[in-house]
Amino acid sequence: MSISAPAAPRTLNTFLGRWTMYRLTVWLLLACVAWSFVLSLAGVLFYTPAELGATLLTAVASTLVTSRVAGLLLRTRPQTDSSLITGLLLYFLFWPGTEGMQLGTVALAGAVATASKYVLAVRRRHIFNPVAVGAFVVAATGLGGAVWWVATPWMLVAVLPASLLILYRNRLLPMAAVFALTAVVVLLFRFAANGEPPADALVTVTGSYPLVFLAGFMLTEPLTLPPLRVQRLLEAAVVGVLFAVPLSLGPVLMSPELALLVGNALAFVLGQRGAVRLRLLETRELTPTARELVFQPSRPVRFRAGQYLELSVPHFEPDSRGTRRIFSITTAPSEPDTAAVGLRVADPSSSFKRSLLKMRPGAELTATTVAGDFLLPRDRSKPVLMIASGIGITPFISQLRQVCGEDRDIVLVYAASSVEELAYAGELQSMDVRVLVCTPSDPGIPGWTWLGPGLPDEAVLSREIPDISNRAVYVSGSPGAVAAARKAVRGAGGRRIRTDPFLGY
Repeated sequence: MSISAPAAPRTLNTFLGRWTMYRLTVWLLLACVAWSFVLSLAGVLFYTPAELGATLLTAVASTLVTSRVAGLLLRTRPQTDSSLITGLLLYFLFWPGTEGMQLGTVALAGAVATASKYVLAVRRRHIFNPVAVGAFVVAATGLGGAVWWVATPWMLVAVLPASLLILYRNRLLPMAAVFALTAVVVLLFRFAANGEPPADALVTVTGSYPLVFLAGFMLTEPLTLPPLRVQRLLEAAVVGVLFAVPLSLGPVLMSPELALLVGNALAFVLGQRGAVRLRLLETRELTPTARELVFQPSRPVRFRAGQYLELSVPHFEPDSRGTRRIFSITTAPSEPDTAAVGLRVADPSSSFKRSLLKMRPGAELTATTVAGDFLLPRDRSKPVLMIASGIGITPFISQLRQVCGEDRDIVLVYAASSVEELAYAGELQSMDVRVLVCTPSDPGIPGWTWLGPGLPDEAVLSREIPDISNRAVYVSGSPGAVAAARKAVRGAGGRRIRTDPFLGY
């Protein structure tokens, strides 16, 4: 029997996948801005709509103008979504007002924040969270510091769900949870030491500290994250402690923005990688609806099998998905002088994919991130089960290419909408891996076991892979397919499951 995907996760992931994480962040920040004006009109916030409006316009105008100027000077295409996010975040950090001095401080913070993306950068990738840099530098000048006025109970009504959506979309809920838990525990101990009742202390911590806002919108800023999950959790714990402990170094006092900057520095030391220029060598047809793009990097790309690249393709009139997308790397780490990605080219395609697929050999683009934790066990004796749906085969191809020739027990369950959509089928035949193929008709490939259409249910998995409880299980594909496969694996007795859902593809 085959299984179908749960409707609720598929609906949410499909909805969130309509936008890139940058565009989604813009929309959610705008929702929080709108809520702040509602609270102001209702008399809940101390600030008037005029003060909020003047601060908002100043912050956004400063970041947009500075970004345009920097783009002209450095001959780079400014990232409008990134500039908007920076301006909208600064809006929530500084006192709203209409006085010239106040607005000048906000404008300076916006200019410094935007400039830091170009100045405090390695290989065109910024090291520090730009908003934190802007707030810290302005405070250091003595002109005024960030007050994080967003940290009010009523603002949580909008900030909390918005943060949860961003963290869910970017798969960073564990990192945010470690930061919040660490900070809350330390703060509660501090309040308890001063005789504060635990219940009152908890209300104060959750309603008056920018825990949620910092976790959802700033700590998890993609370009400042280390590549591996364990490194991200370590950074979250360090920032959580610094956030909660009132340290000082001479005249420099600890603040939320300084705690975040320290975390960014730690992330960079732990393995942050700068951007890499990629030159297109060729485009290969994998299936009627899938392609593999092979690039030559300007320097060797260091990665582990199963990780992904974020590609930046600035183009005219980008749609809601923006100019950056992530793709699983299909080449093996043992071949660092080439980097390839596989992608689905379903019609209608996004403006990003149309621009990417129009590129001809010799064209260049930028890889801004190498990251991901979809990694095989270090213990080579550990048996592995891979479950791929459609283009979800791509991270497994990198892994299988890397371990080819090793004595590893690997079973691959490969589902596709038709025999023609089985990407890399010829290469998989030559590998020492057991393949259970799921297609509407039997592909008739020697050595492969045909299971019929659709992903197998728990009964089929139990029958075909009786030792599934002892295997490290990896599932990759669309969010709906991943959710359904994970449920079937658990029903069949599988326990260690890692997933790689492809959002927005």
